Amino acid sequence: MSRRVVRQSKFRHVFGQPVKADQMYEDIRVSKVTWDSSFCAVNPKFVAIIVESGGGGAFMVLPLAKTGRVDKNYPLVTGHTAPVLDIDWCPHNDNVIASASEDTTVMVWQIPDYVPMRNITEPIVTLEGHSKRVGIITWHPTARNVLLSAGGDNLLILWNVGTGEMLLTLGDMHSDLIYNVCWNRTGSLLVTTCKDKHVRVIDPRKQQVVAERFAPHEGMRPMRAVFTREGHIFTTGFTRMSQRELGLWDPENFEEPIALQEMDTSNGVLLPFYDPDSSIVYLCGKGDSSIRYFEITAEAPYVHYLSTYSSKEPQRGMGFMPKRGLDVSKCEIARFFKLHERKCEPIVMTVPRKSDLFQDDLYPDTPGPEPALEAAEWLAGKDAEPILVSLRDGYVPLKNRELKVTRKNILDNKPPMVPRRSHSTCDANFSRPSLEDLLEEIRSLRQTVQAQEKRISDLENKLCKFTNGTA
Repeated sequence: MSRRVVRQSKFRHVFGQPVKADQMYEDIRVSKVTWDSSFCAVNPKFVAIIVESGGGGAFMVLPLAKTGRVDKNYPLVTGHTAPVLDIDWCPHNDNVIASASEDTTVMVWQIPDYVPMRNITEPIVTLEGHSKRVGIITWHPTARNVLLSAGGDNLLILWNVGTGEMLLTLGDMHSDLIYNVCWNRTGSLLVTTCKDKHVRVIDPRKQQVVAERFAPHEGMRPMRAVFTREGHIFTTGFTRMSQRELGLWDPENFEEPIALQEMDTSNGVLLPFYDPDSSIVYLCGKGDSSIRYFEITAEAPYVHYLSTYSSKEPQRGMGFMPKRGLDVSKCEIARFFKLHERKCEPIVMTVPRKSDLFQDDLYPDTPGPEPALEAAEWLAGKDAEPILVSLRDGYVPLKNRELKVTRKNILDNKPPMVPRRSHSTCDANFSRPSLEDLLEEIRSLRQTVQAQEKRISDLENKLCKFTNGTA
């Protein structure tokens, strides 16, 4: 008679619990945009939520302690002229957040520690380079001020937010809409999923695809992919029969999966939230009312089901707190911010322990707020592991650090002194269109100025008549 051996794991008894009603954020009109992003971003200071707004796009930023009912006139971050599709906090500055929008721009904002009196309308920098809507943004995990954006034009663009310039443009890699993008631990590689059913591993600095897999999940619905700590790729997608499926892959041997498991039949795209410190991946489906979680290990079957947190109401989006924002005294190993139609509900994942002492095995050193590299170092080919911090005494967020944008002066880049070739067709063809473009722009500006002067003059005349009439 064989006995079933229960797998040993310190995370077997992880359980989820919603906070009490007075610790929720109520009366928030969560965005109704049909886009599969999480609509929520959190860090140890703030929770940011994409909200409904007339005449453009907006999101709301609340200090974590500001729970309860949110005033209907609470200041928003407004600046986009079309709905906001994605938001992401800078991992190296808890007061800086980036937003991507249907208006084709990416904006980076400085959020003050105090609650502002009116809407924040002026971003620190606006990044313009996409020709269609921008649906995905993600910060580099180790390099300062490096931000990646992916748009409906199938382009990936890397930006240096500190100078407001474009570092790299990765085109001709994706033939269709990009579903998601994820960095690896050091930020040397990217993994992307695309509507053309390919999962690609990209080296952004070499601007080449280093590994590729067609249809890891055979269904037509959107896939998601994230890097694990070991460099494997965890994917979620759909089978041909529209069953949800998860997979674990080695990018150096992409043909055969390490693990492939069918789950259930549901329409919602599974958003994976991966915690590298515990190797637990949490799966949250949009429209689901549950969070499933799995542990990824080196032993077969490699992806081990742990448990499911279930509730009654479906989720519109989900925020995932970085490890340094958790309460270590309560053995909290994850905290989610579940978006309902009109509220945001924090859900705490806890490992039950009897001791009140710091649990070293649950909290290895975790990436802190200091970048390991400057943008120029990373671009030059340098890689570095994240700078880790201990959570033994809890993490205290740093005070507001201002992000300064220093734009480069193009006049500083003097051209090399080369003898001029007077009859070179190459030089002539290069300079003529740019000169014509400049002249056309000057003509257009002149017409605009003249039209505005006429308008001002007409308004002044009307004002004179009005004041004379009342006198």
